[in-house]
Amino acid sequence: MDTNKLLLIIIAILLPPVAVFLKSGVGKDLLINIILCLLFFVPGVLHALWVVTK
Repeated sequence: MDTNKLLLIIIAILLPPVAVFLKSGVGKDLLINIILCLLFFVPGVLHALWVVTK
């Protein structure tokens, strides 16, 4: 595992929308993640981890 992916995983746990933005930019993944984080934080973290590791 390289350093960039490790940093993205740490950011995904702390600030999920930022990690999704850094990985995939502005798009549907970011919108989905923001909605998930506003509704419930844990699904937002799981979605961010999924986007970062795929």
